[in-house]
Amino acid sequence: MFDNLVRFIREQYRTEEFIPLHAPVFKGNERRYVLDTIDSTFVSSVGAFVDQFEREMAAYTGSPRAVATVNGTAALHVALQLAGVRTGELVVTQALTFVATCNAIAYCGAEPVFVDVDRHTMGLSPRALDAWLQENARRDDDGLCRTRKDDKVVRACLPMHTFGHPVDIDALLEVCERWNLALVEDAAESLGSLYKGRHTGTFGMLGTLSFNGNKIITTGGGGMILADEAIGARAKHLTTTAKKPHPYEFVHDEIGYNYRLPNLNAALGCAQLESLDGYVAAKRVLAGRYADLLEGSGLLFVREPEDCRSNYWLNAVICDDGAQRDALLKATNDKGVMTRPIWALMNRLPAYAGCRRDSLANAEWLEARVVNLPSSVLPEFLP
Repeated sequence: MFDNLVRFIREQYRTEEFIPLHAPVFKGNERRYVLDTIDSTFVSSVGAFVDQFEREMAAYTGSPRAVATVNGTAALHVALQLAGVRTGELVVTQALTFVATCNAIAYCGAEPVFVDVDRHTMGLSPRALDAWLQENARRDDDGLCRTRKDDKVVRACLPMHTFGHPVDIDALLEVCERWNLALVEDAAESLGSLYKGRHTGTFGMLGTLSFNGNKIITTGGGGMILADEAIGARAKHLTTTAKKPHPYEFVHDEIGYNYRLPNLNAALGCAQLESLDGYVAAKRVLAGRYADLLEGSGLLFVREPEDCRSNYWLNAVICDDGAQRDALLKATNDKGVMTRPIWALMNRLPAYAGCRRDSLANAEWLEARVVNLPSSVLPEFLP
């Protein structure tokens, strides 16, 4: 089975060389836009490409406002602050995620609470969220959600759209509204993914994107905050060191952050965005081919949830058990085809080992079985 998979992947990528998990593509206007930036000398956080990238990303996602940041973690940090998260409060999230999700919570001085995921989305489960709140929380006289045990404020809910597959966002919104939680979407992996025809990252109070080198489009490093006009204006102010506009004076009216995306990176992003629709289409073709190949093979291909369009950022399979997972990882990597397991659960990391959590039964089940397959845009779809 594994030999057939390796052969198939090599046929798709038309090479006997090493095949990475996800490589960036620079076949459009990237070089020209970056050289334009260098020629202009505006390579830092002030420049035309930053404004253009924000406008075009807002238009693409349908968000009223988009604010570019130096990376996705910075975007998530500021988004949580704007959602009201403060020191000593709790944010409910999933243990099955990349560590940046939890680090952003910690940057706010808050603590993550880990609840289970749904197997079909690999994202935060609305049912697990509601069950944890029913057992552990209450609404006080002011409407705040607080823990029964120690009266801590539960301020927000932070789901992540795993590998580009949208979570059950409608159901999460219903639970959050009932419990007065701010919903912030970690859409770092899901640029180009739709839930019931609407772009991920636009359902909650705020959403965030990432343009790291391994994402579907890249700015080298970079992120984006998606929000309404009012919150977006606040986000832009905070991420530009809270500097008030003035012809020459330096006036900073609160503690801000030097989180703005440089113009040089934004130029790369503008060029990448021109190719995004083609990348999504190409990756969906590859996902379909994987699904056809693996039908009845003993490896379960992870498909997009119902009523969703996934960007299939990273294709994934679910193995029968941990032994099969380890065998698949060894067989592919030994032959120069990069595959990777899903992340270790956040509660297993020393920094978050003492955090509150539920049973995490589905998260543990997936942790032991999921493997990511090469997912770069295929050569046949490149110019």
